[in-house]
Amino acid sequence: MLRNVWGRFLTESVFGQRNVGYTPSIIQTAVSALTSVRKYSDVKDETQQAFDTSLLEFLVCPLSKKPLRFEATTNELINDELGIAYPIRDGIPNMIPQEARLVQEDSNPPAQG
Repeated sequence: MLRNVWGRFLTESVFGQRNVGYTPSIIQTAVSALTSVRKYSDVKDETQQAFDTSLLEFLVCPLSKKPLRFEATTNELINDELGIAYPIRDGIPNMIPQEARLVQEDSNPPAQG
């Protein structure tokens, strides 16, 4: 029964036979307007948004609960204690521990001679 009601609704809506009030030209205009809408991913800026450093006052490492340091060259928030770097994408820090990378520091500094 529901299938018949739904089928009648679609038929009447598309072809405008009953008191629904839609005509095919209005529906075609609405469909063409909807298909021309751009997706959010299409509108993204080419430039990367800057990270608001005032957030460092509130953000802490989710693992150690220690303050983080912002590294502008790599665009990451770094926990020096654990050696973890959290990426910042489009100005938003990704604080998921599984997404963080280990910071590799040189344990053997080059010999000066």
